[in-house]
Amino acid sequence: MIKYKNSAVALLAMGVMALALSACQKQEGPAEKAGKEVDQAVSTAGQKIEDAGKQIQDTAKDAQK
Repeated sequence: MIKYKNSAVALLAMGVMALALSACQKQEGPAEKAGKEVDQAVSTAGQKIEDAGKQIQDTAKDAQK
């Protein structure tokens, strides 16, 4: 009976701790939001540069023919 009670208390304590930790998630600040926007812009620009490079290569191959 005592083991069951100890197990129940331990399980309850773990549940409360998990709930408390999940509620303490840090909100994004303005710098983090700006950083994510910069990352997205750099990624988009990189993709466009790659696409332009591929088009240049294709044009150069066509010109050699």
